[in-house]
Amino acid sequence: MDVGIVAQKGNGRAAYLAGDLCDRLRAADATVAVDAATAEALDDVEAIPVSAMAEMDLVVSIGGDGTFLFAARGAGGVPVLGVNLGEVGFLNAVSPSEAVDAVLDEVEAFRGEGMTVREAPRLAAACGDWESEPAANEVVVQGERRGRGGGVGYEVRVDGSLYSSGHADGVLVSTPTGSTAYNLSEGGPLVHPGVDGLVVNEMCAEDGMPPLVVSPESEVTVTLTDTEEAVVITDGRGQHTVDVPAEVTVSATDPPVRLAGPAADFFEALGKLE
Repeated sequence: MDVGIVAQKGNGRAAYLAGDLCDRLRAADATVAVDAATAEALDDVEAIPVSAMAEMDLVVSIGGDGTFLFAARGAGGVPVLGVNLGEVGFLNAVSPSEAVDAVLDEVEAFRGEGMTVREAPRLAAACGDWESEPAANEVVVQGERRGRGGGVGYEVRVDGSLYSSGHADGVLVSTPTGSTAYNLSEGGPLVHPGVDGLVVNEMCAEDGMPPLVVSPESEVTVTLTDTEEAVVITDGRGQHTVDVPAEVTVSATDPPVRLAGPAADFFEALGKLE
């Protein structure tokens, strides 16, 4: 079995745990590799780009939810097990003290009847010939700058039907996984991970509609006007500038995020937001 490890950059605790996992995995006759930044802190460990984690059988993320999203982007459809070194941990269900046992359990399962994984949707945006990288949390379509004097004119359609229009800082489309992230800070609803759907949330709209939950198969179209440029942002990382007027479509894409190991307690994690 091939296991890849992505540890939070610059976090000594994450690097130490990654080293411990490497030793234990080798002892279990598994092949292990780590991301390049983590390899610099360890001895005698193979380093591979995060983008190559898709060639592994299992990816272990050590850090906060941001590290998990980074690892999942490189993992593609490979199952990811998250070890939580952050404060909340909606995506990272395993504590550091349980990490070794949890990972070795997945190795044993892989060699037996196979790992049990859960799936969470990803989103992609498209505009003309351009398509974004997949997003596990959200896609944001917004004016080049937010606030007074900024924003963008827009129309939002769901499967071709007009839902709302006007002027706003932007429009956010979130997965259930991402409902606790940027969507929540923009006044959007919490969505339990067991619920299938996408959240459409207008950001600081002058005369907008309430946030809307639509089918996970829906296509959300955002038509942009009233400014020269806008940006499309995926999971707070990838940013693409589009010339306005423009039409950006957002919909679910394959592969979904595949999560290995025990599931996080959603309500326990919510308590940490208070």
